[in-house]
Amino acid sequence: MRRRDFITVIAGLGAVWPLAAHAQRPAMPVVGCLHLGSSEASSTQLELLRDGLKENGYLEGKNVAIEYRWAEGQSDRLRELAIDLVRRKVDVIAALGGTNSVLAAKAATTTIPIVFLTGGDPVKLGLVNSLNQPGGNVTGISFIVEDLGAKEVGLLHELIPDAKNVGFLVNADNPNASQQIKDLQEAARLLRLELQSFQAKTERELQDAFDTGAQRKIGAMLVGADPYFGSHVNQIVRLAAGHRIPATSL
Repeated sequence: MRRRDFITVIAGLGAVWPLAAHAQRPAMPVVGCLHLGSSEASSTQLELLRDGLKENGYLEGKNVAIEYRWAEGQSDRLRELAIDLVRRKVDVIAALGGTNSVLAAKAATTTIPIVFLTGGDPVKLGLVNSLNQPGGNVTGISFIVEDLGAKEVGLLHELIPDAKNVGFLVNADNPNASQQIKDLQEAARLLRLELQSFQAKTERELQDAFDTGAQRKIGAMLVGADPYFGSHVNQIVRLAAGHRIPATSL
């Protein structure tokens, strides 16, 4: 994630704090950080979070507190973690680590401001009413990377023209997964490529995906846009190199 993008979100946190109304307010504003991943895998993002707050005049432990809730890659834990932040009466929720975090936060509260990052279309995903007038208590920024899938298949074909059998690594828990597969299958069809999808949301499943891909002799692996893959990029690189499978990511 680019530093300036993350700081844009942090600036949004400061802007929405005054909108939060609670019967009893804490001595300092409290940011609830709801994340699909783990603190270890998201250490760089945590550093950017703190740096962004600092550049906007907020120092953790001095004039702002951060309540962290980690789902450890288990999306079914997000709902209860979001509810816990609401019980804690945080002033704003930073829903990070993918769309599932935002959906869980949105389901938990209609009053506490929620700021998100997503790679999909926030309107299609049901996060906001429209781009220019989000409405409700949810706002944020989107990179709209899902629309790049077809172009990525074309680029992969140009780089490795002999690869007629291409793998696509996808996390089935990602709300964008079905649309990603559909778009890439259409792009592959136009280029006369065979696209095989491999689902993974654990380290064991990542290993199995590349093992199976190697057995099926795929010529390349396209890694879908997903926070889990982003937090396990080192493992993905090792697996791709170990199996000698060229890989690229959305």
